[in-house]
Amino acid sequence: MKFVDQVKIHVKAGDGGKGCVAFRREKYIERGGPSGGDGGKGGDVVFVTDPQLTTLLDFSYQPRHFARDGEGGLGSDCNGRDSDDHVVRVPIGTIIKDQTSGEQLFDLSTAGERLIIAKGGKGGLGNMNFATSVRQAPRFAEPGIPGEEKLLTLELKLLADVGIVGYPNAGKSSLVSRLSKARPKIADYPFTTLVPHLGMVAYREGKSFVLADIPGLIEGASEGVGLGHQFLRHVERCRVLIHLVDCSGMNPERTPLKDFDAINRELRLHSPALAEKPQVVAGNKLDLTDAPEVFATFKRALKRRKIDPVGISAATGEGLDQLLDRVAPLLWPPTKPAKPAKSTKPNKPATKPAGRSRPKRK
Repeated sequence: MKFVDQVKIHVKAGDGGKGCVAFRREKYIERGGPSGGDGGKGGDVVFVTDPQLTTLLDFSYQPRHFARDGEGGLGSDCNGRDSDDHVVRVPIGTIIKDQTSGEQLFDLSTAGERLIIAKGGKGGLGNMNFATSVRQAPRFAEPGIPGEEKLLTLELKLLADVGIVGYPNAGKSSLVSRLSKARPKIADYPFTTLVPHLGMVAYREGKSFVLADIPGLIEGASEGVGLGHQFLRHVERCRVLIHLVDCSGMNPERTPLKDFDAINRELRLHSPALAEKPQVVAGNKLDLTDAPEVFATFKRALKRRKIDPVGISAATGEGLDQLLDRVAPLLWPPTKPAKPAKSTKPNKPATKPAGRSRPKRK
């Protein structure tokens, strides 16, 4: 299935039905009076989050979502029928923005959330509502009120607890496939992953979290270089980041420290809050020949910055348990035991020594 995370759509609620102009005409009843009913209400456009959806692909084929108009009023004091709401299902994590101003309107981040994005118009009043003692035969009625019409932009930000960031071909897809049952495409060339992948990682004591494989970032991604700028929005919802660094030493023009600084720079340029998220640094590909020596140099450089990286190998599984042990306290901080309350002893009443008291002097 093609992954689509940004679309432009056009929504319009239904117009209200017209009020009716009618008069009561029955045999042996003179001057029956007005009997035009009211128009029905137009349908609303309602967005509902669906956990089964993971992409906005359907909206690229159907960008227009219109609700039905309300029915017009009828004679014999009969009101028109209200139209049903037009329900649109969207994936969890959808952000709704105004297409003209770019302002964020809503953020749908919980399952089963229901939002009326465009309200239907109210039906017009029939002529029976305008009859008075002076005007006993009104020959006019109200038209229905038009429904709301909006041009919107939908953006999808994946809901993941932990996101993996790093240069292309750093081993992010291999790490996701090792830790979860997700099977992203794995190859020995850059930009193998073209879309984000989600996987469920099981931890100890029945705990689990969602892991996201974000496509490779490169220097200049925040300015549109490469593919990473298209998917940086998916990292914003992650609580913890795993910064994966290639320690194979295969590319002499790049070093793990330069890659580490370049990715953090792009995260900071995209969003300052994104750069402040807690990170667990992991040096990958320790199963290769020169990797342990390269990782040792990288670790000494980060030690000066008070950062302790983890050495792993996504291919063989080396160090993955240690990596999860670093991530778990950031997701589930240990709670401090409550201090026992201090016991308060009741004050003993002061007792005077027994004995004969001296008489007070005058």
